[in-house]
Formats: sequence, C-alpha cells, structure tokens
Amino acid sequence: MANKKIRQLKIKEIISDKSISSQEELADELKVLGFETTQATLSRDLHELGIIRVPENDGFKYIFHQDDTSLNLKRLIGMEVTSIHHNESVIVIKTMPGRAQGVAIYLDKLRESHIIGTVAGDDSIIIIPDSHANIPVLMERIEKMMT
Repeated sequence: MANKKIRQLKIKEIISDKSISSQEELADELKVLGFETTQATLSRDLHELGIIRVPENDGFKYIFHQDDTSLNLKRLIGMEVTSIHHNESVIVIKTMPGRAQGVAIYLDKLRESHIIGTVAGDDSIIIIPDSHANIPVLMERIEKMMT
C-alpha cells in the first residue's frame, strides 16, 4: 500500500509539472522514476486521484478534476459527448473515441448528481441513476453540458 501512495504522489507531481497527453507518456515518466506500472493500475490511479484527460489546442492533457464543475471544464466535457439515450432504467452516453472514461470520471464526481455509478468503455458510458424518476433530471443536466 505504501508503494501505491508513493506512486500516486509521483503521478500528482508529474501531472502538475508537465503536460502529459497519454497514459503511455505518464507510464514512461513513472518508469524513469523507478515505478513500473500496468495500464490497468495507472487507469485506477488516475480515477482515484480525480485526474481526467481533456482536449487542448494541440491534443490532449491530463488535469485534476475540479469539484466545483467549472464552466470551462463542463464545456470541454460537453464537447466530448456525441449523443445521449435512455430507457426506463439507464442512460447511455456516446462520446468521441477514447473519451468515455474521462467523461465518466467527471460525471462520477458531480455533486447531487442522482448517479449511483457509471461504467465506461472506449466511446460509451452507462449511467446508473439513483431512481428511475431522476432519469429526466439527469438527461437535462447532461444535455445542458453539451450546449
């Protein structure tokens, strides 16, 4: 466990000091510091630390998620979403390829969101609402992010 804490501390330092655009790049930076890690472990670390990948002018960059759901971050996340669908029990969000996990992390961290949890793939997210009755509220909130 101590190794995990140290590794996560190093991840925070790297993200704060450098513009990192991919998990491969982050893994390489960690390797230089003596931390061998798998993609799955790195993905879990990023999720636990609240680090998300957002678009920039020249590509992508990892940043710390803002709990205040700042307008700029909300707009960036909204640009990643391509469509939203629902049935009587779940919501499915389609994103640009490779962006579902970042959007899901953002949604998981929203306050008073009515979201029990999310499951993200490469370009799709399943949202499990706290109640079927809150699906319209969630749909409206997500649609507002897209505008």
